[in-house]
Amino acid sequence: MLLISCPNCGPRDETEFHYGGQAHIAYPENPNDLSDREWAEYLFYRENTKGTFAERWVHSTGCRQWFNMLRDTVSYEIHSIYAMGQPRPDITASSPKAAPEKPGEFTQSGAYGQAGEPGLAPGTTTAPTTSEGV
Repeated sequence: MLLISCPNCGPRDETEFHYGGQAHIAYPENPNDLSDREWAEYLFYRENTKGTFAERWVHSTGCRQWFNMLRDTVSYEIHSIYAMGQPRPDITASSPKAAPEKPGEFTQSGAYGQAGEPGLAPGTTTAPTTSEGV
């Protein structure tokens, strides 16, 4: 269970809060000028970051105020909580970063791959080159 420090009410249990999605998504200047694809990208396309991620939260059973949080999506560690409208804090100097993974690759151990190798199905020697059948 997370202990989230509301900027207005102080530390509270995570059950008092609701997640509001990715922070710092700007509303389009001219939404009527967007194509259907551009509007869909604004509404539905979000980052899926492994590591530190800027999120919006609301203290739904307390003060009902929205705020932003920098949280590690792997360890759940909360790096920073800051007010809506403030820029994302730079925390790179205070926390070491792991080497970034190549997009689309993952590593695992066990029956479906060896540690340090791309995760492949048993008996497979190469990764698929298309997304057909996925």
